[in-house]
Amino acid sequence: MENLKVIVVGAGMGGLTTALAMRQAGYDVEVYDRVKALRPAGAGISLWSNGVKVLNRLGLGSEIARIGGLMEQMAYYDGKTGDVLTRFNLSPLVERVGQAPYPVARTDLQQMLLSALGADQVQLDKRCVAIEQNANSATAIFDDGHRATGDVVVGADGTHSIIRSYVLGHGTERRYVGYVNWNGLVPVSDELAPPDSWDIYVAHGQRASVMPVGDNRFYFFLDVPLPKGTENNPDTYRQELSDHFSGWAQPVQTLIQQLDPDKTNRVEIHDIEPLKALVKGRVALIGDAAHSTAPDLGQGGCQAMEDAWALASYLATTNISVADALQRYQDRRLERVAQIILKARKRAEMTHGKVPTKTQQWYTELASEDGTKIMAAIAQTILLGPMH
Repeated sequence: MENLKVIVVGAGMGGLTTALAMRQAGYDVEVYDRVKALRPAGAGISLWSNGVKVLNRLGLGSEIARIGGLMEQMAYYDGKTGDVLTRFNLSPLVERVGQAPYPVARTDLQQMLLSALGADQVQLDKRCVAIEQNANSATAIFDDGHRATGDVVVGADGTHSIIRSYVLGHGTERRYVGYVNWNGLVPVSDELAPPDSWDIYVAHGQRASVMPVGDNRFYFFLDVPLPKGTENNPDTYRQELSDHFSGWAQPVQTLIQQLDPDKTNRVEIHDIEPLKALVKGRVALIGDAAHSTAPDLGQGGCQAMEDAWALASYLATTNISVADALQRYQDRRLERVAQIILKARKRAEMTHGKVPTKTQQWYTELASEDGTKIMAAIAQTILLGPMH
């Protein structure tokens, strides 16, 4: 279909990628976000090859290669002893899927997308409070009375999505996955890990990890299984982490000393049950609004990008109706994103000691792993996407 007007609610990674994909399809796009200033959630993101391929297709290949980290190897260590469990080169994975991954700082990624779209194209301080539609159009209504009407409304309004409630006809409970994640950025140093390596320390259902992002930095995260609702105070982050990771290997201790508590995020990890619908008439959900997932597969952002590409592609390649194109988008994406949510949840439980014997078995298996099984699992996830 030609000459469509698309209203995108939400200017995060998914919303901006959608806006770019729609504009590339020749559509008129308006983007709105509730915040007064755009600040991405989280410090970094492991952008795997399926997400990178979407950016390549949008003409951002050289840009993402410039701002992303060079991640050429991966290693697991025993958190307590520091002994290497397995270390392997990722080149067989890259050859299989046809594209290198580019872990990236979220601020850099958002700035890249915003620059490509034009920062003046995003209308800020617009909180969507309701959706209306009829046979010919869909309208996003904002708390200041503004009404944005187009042929399509895209709900890219995140994990607490208002538009999701409209599409489903009811609210959605987020589900606590069972662990707290601290994340941020630190300068690359050999004391922490080789500059081209994703290093992960594991023990007792906890993880400490660094992965290279652009500008000579590591994105780090530290995971600890904790009850929901524990205190969140940056003043005590370093002490908390020192207590949780007491006796762990030296690189983990060095990381805790080097992180900046005031620039570290502390997140209780949640997901949502797979949805029964992603669309309603002329309204479609993408990204976290459609499939909030635990970060244990590193696929949250990649799936938002796949959504954006698939939605624009279905609109551009049919002339039946907008609702028909959105239904095709749903048919294509519903099972894919449900699998990602459930697979990430299962991995989170295994990694974080929900059944301690299973977690211990995983540690044992890592010690005899040459990378083949790990890379095969990552490749399978990537190759089920729309750009395999």
